[in-house]
Amino acid sequence: MQTRRIFKPARDQKRMGRAVAILASLGMIAVLAAVLRPVDLLGSAPQAQDWRALPAEVRVVDGETLLLGERVLRLYGVAAPARRQVCGIGADWGRMAANELASLVRDRAVECRIQGQDRFGRALGSCRAGGVEINASLVAAGWATVDEQALPSLIPIEAAARATARGIWAQPPC
Repeated sequence: MQTRRIFKPARDQKRMGRAVAILASLGMIAVLAAVLRPVDLLGSAPQAQDWRALPAEVRVVDGETLLLGERVLRLYGVAAPARRQVCGIGADWGRMAANELASLVRDRAVECRIQGQDRFGRALGSCRAGGVEINASLVAAGWATVDEQALPSLIPIEAAARATARGIWAQPPC
């Protein structure tokens, strides 16, 4: 007669143990992949990178934003009036700031050094067009103010624009 073992595990329990071990391994791999992933994959703008655009690829969005091909770039450390911001004698300061930016990049290749991204995911950068530093030129023309913590080197340029009443400094503030 054959002896029957009461405590012998069934084959289904062995399979279940293997399945749990495989799922645990896959879970560990997923956790490691999430923890060790490169940071730049989720952001729209890399932390430090150079962007270039040919003259035909450059578009002005507003007084502080450029479209370089399909990439959106906001000028680092400066703030221009918003479009349709009417002040003083009824002039559209936002349009005038955008026109100044357009004159700086017109028919010129643009080179930008990306320095991070803003809260909307747009790249932030300092740009040059035809050897002219765009961020500083907008401030010097009086069509942008300086973020003193981001670009303290432009504070004297803004002071000179104020003193000579250029751009937005030509009218009383809004």
